[in-house]
Amino acid sequence: MCKEGHTGVCLNVNPDRPGSAYGYVDMGGWVGGQAEYVMVPYADWNLLRFPDRDQAMEKILDLTMLSDIFPTGYHGAVTAGVTSGSTVYVAGAGPVGLAAAHAAQFLRASVVIVGDLNRDRLAQARSFGCEIADLTLDASLPDQIEQILGVPEVDAAVDAVGYEARGHGTGAEEAPATVLNSTMEITRAAGRIGIPGLYITGDPGAADEAAKQGSLSIRIVQGWAKSHTFTTGQCPVMRYHHALMNAILHDRVHIAEAVNATPIPLDEAPRLRRLRPRRRPQVRPRPARPADGVTLSRGRRRSCRSRGPVGAGPVAAVEARPAEAARHGDLHGHLSPGRGRVRPLPR
Repeated sequence: MCKEGHTGVCLNVNPDRPGSAYGYVDMGGWVGGQAEYVMVPYADWNLLRFPDRDQAMEKILDLTMLSDIFPTGYHGAVTAGVTSGSTVYVAGAGPVGLAAAHAAQFLRASVVIVGDLNRDRLAQARSFGCEIADLTLDASLPDQIEQILGVPEVDAAVDAVGYEARGHGTGAEEAPATVLNSTMEITRAAGRIGIPGLYITGDPGAADEAAKQGSLSIRIVQGWAKSHTFTTGQCPVMRYHHALMNAILHDRVHIAEAVNATPIPLDEAPRLRRLRPRRRPQVRPRPARPADGVTLSRGRRRSCRSRGPVGAGPVAAVEARPAEAARHGDLHGHLSPGRGRVRPLPR
């Protein structure tokens, strides 16, 4: 897998399923990566070496984003088919969503629209040239897009939210399938949807029993009828990180500014986590100081969770719901781990 570029579903690091990650459930038992020092399995393969230490240290905050959110956001934009002149909608203005938006600009999209319920995050998206869709408003998402583009659809969409999505409007409740359904609604026929947002096989804290088992009410018929292309799964960071490193070093992108990266001391992380009202916190502990030679391990999947050198990507399977739901094109998409041959890790 890794030699084919599919590093997100490495078969050698997790005896239970393809892919692994630091400090994450069902991901191989690797201890979390929010620490002063991190053990890097297969370091001869996983590490990215910077060509010049002094040059790297001048841009170390931007380069730190290569371990997770920048390649992940870029992967979302690339798999959504973003290219010169594209109109793009990015669902979610968290770190990965902002990275996807900045990546879409780097890929020469003509208009990038970012949607979120949090107005501070939307202000951050607007600060580097994005249009915004305020999902707390009564106006529907297609209506807001039409106000910007003149048509209620885009060429490409990125789901940077995942399973903790909420509905639209003031006081919206958790609705895990909302972003998947809304991106199908606003993406043009034959368009593509990149889904770097995390979907898990089971969520004990979900709002309904089906979602607790990883079954979401996805209107897959809508995507089928419009001939959409979907790309899911963990980002293959190593496919992108060398090229993105060069873009940072040569001032083609300014990812730390775009995502408003703010280093904090590691011992402050617990306090700041408690300040967040959402189930998933959104703070990033300050990375450990690089050693001589300046290398950086890949694999942080989201800013709030340290992800490891390789990670698993779910694949979609569909199970029928009762006939009444199916008449509305509403099927349960059950996200389950992919299958593959595994080998035990060498001791």
